[in-house]
Amino acid sequence: MHRSSLTIAALGTLLTLVAFTAPLATINSTASTLGSDAAGKTWILSSMSIGLGAALLTAGTLADDFGRRRSFVVGAIVLAAGSIVCALAPNTLIFVIARILQGVGGAALVASSLGIIAHTHPVGPVRARASGVWGAAVGAGIALGPLVSAGLDRIATWRDAYWVLAVASIALAYAAHRRVGESKIDTPRGLDPVGALLLGAGVSALLAALVEGRQGWSQPLPIGLFVASALLLGMFVIVEYRGESAMLDLTLFTQPAFVAATFAALMTGAGIIALMSFMSGFLGNAYGIDALSAAFLLFVWSGTSVVTALLARRIPPRVSGGTQLAVGLLGVAVGQVFLLGLSEDSTWTRLVPGLLIAGVSSGVVNAALGREAVASVPPGRAGMGSGANNTARYVGSAVGVTVVAVLAVPVGTPTAAGLVEGWNSAVLFTTAASILGAFVVLACRSKAAAS
Repeated sequence: MHRSSLTIAALGTLLTLVAFTAPLATINSTASTLGSDAAGKTWILSSMSIGLGAALLTAGTLADDFGRRRSFVVGAIVLAAGSIVCALAPNTLIFVIARILQGVGGAALVASSLGIIAHTHPVGPVRARASGVWGAAVGAGIALGPLVSAGLDRIATWRDAYWVLAVASIALAYAAHRRVGESKIDTPRGLDPVGALLLGAGVSALLAALVEGRQGWSQPLPIGLFVASALLLGMFVIVEYRGESAMLDLTLFTQPAFVAATFAALMTGAGIIALMSFMSGFLGNAYGIDALSAAFLLFVWSGTSVVTALLARRIPPRVSGGTQLAVGLLGVAVGQVFLLGLSEDSTWTRLVPGLLIAGVSSGVVNAALGREAVASVPPGRAGMGSGANNTARYVGSAVGVTVVAVLAVPVGTPTAAGLVEGWNSAVLFTTAASILGAFVVLACRSKAAAS
């Protein structure tokens, strides 16, 4: 039962990441079919992150309070429904709404998957191995999504990838119902729908402000959206602080281990995930590399992270999770430095060393995050821990993708030279995010050692 639970939990995370990355390699053909402009492309890449970021904490609470298997099954069904709407979407707006729905379903899958693993695998080497499998599932999903969508786009159309996702999600829901045992905590915390709404609206307003700001940062619309975002996110903090059923216990931010894991996840999303989300579209527009070839290049990074995450269980126990996170993030930064300095004459081989270095390091980070997300919260709150950690990852990704798009795509008709210059600017931003994450993790580790 433990083995089947781990397999199904890992497959839920893998399927969520396949859905998350499916548009990366086919962004140009998807945008062309839907009639999307530059802002529409940004929303296509960011929209699933909004659903994930808004729903993960609530999904973690639901999983802990009402049953992790039940939440997992419902999440798979919602992911299937969102995928069907994506396959049928006639325009950008409907597609973006469907992607947000996919994010809500994926949130339930990811939050409950780590809860299932924590319940079925005791602390120690057994959970470390299971966390490595979960981390590998993250990398495998990121690797497979672009390959599946680009392959189907070449054979037929990009829409077929979403039909495949829908069928796989329904099959996973059935397997989980039959093969995973139910588990939940003895003392439920209750739901926090107001908090979830405020978080989702605040992040959406921030992304809209960043997108609209490209037309002029002093215009009334982006300024109003920034103000609205600040107010909504401020209200979220107040509600979480005062609420009896808050989906996020703010006292956890007094714990260095929780801060380290959460900030590392945030900077992973804003750093390497944001850059890789943009890479396939950039390669197509700047160098004329087709979608399938771009997907294979992305696989150099994501596939390497899968292997490393599986091998991470061999890291000696004396090397703490915080140390692994810090070293991994610094390695990711080094890999991104190797992606700097592209010119119009660069070839795809110029990217391979950086992608390999970033891939190895990302595998270490993914494996450590899966374990630290659960270890940094009280026993029985694994769903909340995984929800908080993954919320940080995908909120960081949503903001990071938007910032990268603003930096990398010049306003007006983009030229190859302008796109390459924008890419180098974006890499500087994402590299800085990775370095900042490593320094905060090290600071938290020092604080924990001193206390």
